[in-house]
Amino acid sequence: MAQSKEAEAEPRLFAFARVASAVVTHFLGITLTGFVAVLARPGSSWFSWHPFFMTLAFSFFMTEAILLFSPHGSPLKKFSHKVKGRVHWMLQCACVTCAALGLAAILYNKHLHGKPHFTSWHGLLGVITVCTVAVQSLAAVPLIYHSLAKGWSLAKLKRYHAASGLVTYLLGSGSLLLGLTSGWFTSSVSDAAWYLAALCPVLSALIIMNQVTSAYVARKRLQS
Repeated sequence: MAQSKEAEAEPRLFAFARVASAVVTHFLGITLTGFVAVLARPGSSWFSWHPFFMTLAFSFFMTEAILLFSPHGSPLKKFSHKVKGRVHWMLQCACVTCAALGLAAILYNKHLHGKPHFTSWHGLLGVITVCTVAVQSLAAVPLIYHSLAKGWSLAKLKRYHAASGLVTYLLGSGSLLLGLTSGWFTSSVSDAAWYLAALCPVLSALIIMNQVTSAYVARKRLQS
């Protein structure tokens, strides 16, 4: 009898932890985006658009796009998978647009000041991430319009998309983290604020990684 109560309590505890982690991820993405927007003051200079758009792209839009499929923290939990897929793709398009604008802003800013491009790890990883997320979004079109996926198993396409999407998200989180080590950001915040800001992409990446891998493991169990 005692064992059965413990067995019931354990899943409830896990369910609560998953819901709490999803809520935390929403909060972290919104908080970091808002914090960087306040610091950057978009429109105050060409450079100001770079951190604003990049954080909006990867901390907000991409995070929310993935959380749409969270069984514990999706704002569209009661909607069909088809609806979630369409909204997910729209959010990803918004992510690509913001990332492209952020990249264009820093390129033009460096051009104005006669500075070389892609000389730091942040710059190199950033341009790789922007290209990757653009390709990732285009590759998702056959998942929306199935007629384009002739000769391909839809289940396999979804698996590949989930795996590549996770890699892209980790690249985006890494780019954000490296951006927080820039001279502009470190000179704008205190040490305590820096560590709190750095925790946002790190914790979000860990939670998103757990969500994607857990969904894949659960799907494999159902198929076996």
